[in-house]
Amino acid sequence: MFQEKSGFWASLIRPSSRFSVLTLLLVGIVLGLALIAGTHLTFEATSSPEFCSNSCHEMQTPVAEYQQSPHYSNRSGVRAHCADCHIPKQLLPKLETKVKSSAELWGKITGSLDTPEKFAARRLELAQHEWARMKANDSRECRNCHTVDGMSAEKQTPRATAMHALIGEDGRTCIDCHKGIAHHLPDNMPEGD
Repeated sequence: MFQEKSGFWASLIRPSSRFSVLTLLLVGIVLGLALIAGTHLTFEATSSPEFCSNSCHEMQTPVAEYQQSPHYSNRSGVRAHCADCHIPKQLLPKLETKVKSSAELWGKITGSLDTPEKFAARRLELAQHEWARMKANDSRECRNCHTVDGMSAEKQTPRATAMHALIGEDGRTCIDCHKGIAHHLPDNMPEGD
């Protein structure tokens, strides 16, 4: 009646003669949980300020700039870390960002940013990439900490109050006005950028 399939696929779907379905299910759940936990721990370790500043010589320039910014030291004592601005908190965007950032390992291997001079030469390209990412996601990482309805207009300059009232109009978002808030702007930045 039914012809038995042979080969690799058949061995994957054929019930095991050694282990019960419950045993196989439990092993699968344990392995799945271990994979999820390992991925989470790896993401957390590679998102820490220590990892960013100590693991990659290429990051010494951006870390030094960040340590002079209001995101590092300010009157309220709230400190944003590298991951707060550069890595989404939501799972799928975080996973996408981590996968894309793994391409940076090639830069580490080839030494494309291993000196302050090489970093300076590519600063505009790197900044534009990051600004485009933030523009595309409506400055999602900024909004994890900053909310328009949480801003005290009376504590802002009149210009800042007027500009913050425009958020959302014509696709305007935080990064349109706040480039250079945590890192130096590129020397060769085009006009109007």
